[in-house]
Amino acid sequence: MLRGLYDWTMRTAASREAPWALAGVSFAESSFFPIPPDVMLIPMILSDRQKAWWFATIATVASVIGGLLGYAIGYYLYDAVGLPILKFYGREHALDSFMTFVQEYGVPAVIIKGMTPIPYKVVTIAAGVGKMNLLAFLGASIVARAMRFYLVAGLLYFFGEPIRAFIEKRLGLVTTAFLVLLVGGFLAVRYVF
Repeated sequence: MLRGLYDWTMRTAASREAPWALAGVSFAESSFFPIPPDVMLIPMILSDRQKAWWFATIATVASVIGGLLGYAIGYYLYDAVGLPILKFYGREHALDSFMTFVQEYGVPAVIIKGMTPIPYKVVTIAAGVGKMNLLAFLGASIVARAMRFYLVAGLLYFFGEPIRAFIEKRLGLVTTAFLVLLVGGFLAVRYVF
């Protein structure tokens, strides 16, 4: 199945339908779909590096809109839809700790979790279950998803094909390091200056 998806992705990446496919995958991944948008985003950028920022924008917008669906699933349909999705990912037991993290840290919690390798649908559903303020959730989602997709786009735009293997193997490490530097910068500004 994964080989078939990879072949389809490579064929679709340079087609006129690619932006729509990227939007669809990005939307679905934020609420229920198991495949991350990177399977579309990376080959699309490599097929036309001048459109890297446009492709990152499509992925960001569609992912945030899909995140609203994930939030609604958590808020309104947790038992019927949300719990089975979380069970599929083996994350049903992490819900309580995540909700506590969100209640304690709010927006930064969604940004941090939205940049890590944790499937974003887990974050969106948990935010809905925890009844996080919708505008705060929306703002945090925009920041988290934009940082993630623009980081990938920037690496591919500037370094091209040679960076591909690094991204595919170590994207979690790259985003975590970036997040640590970002949070460290904010803390330094707040407490040092």
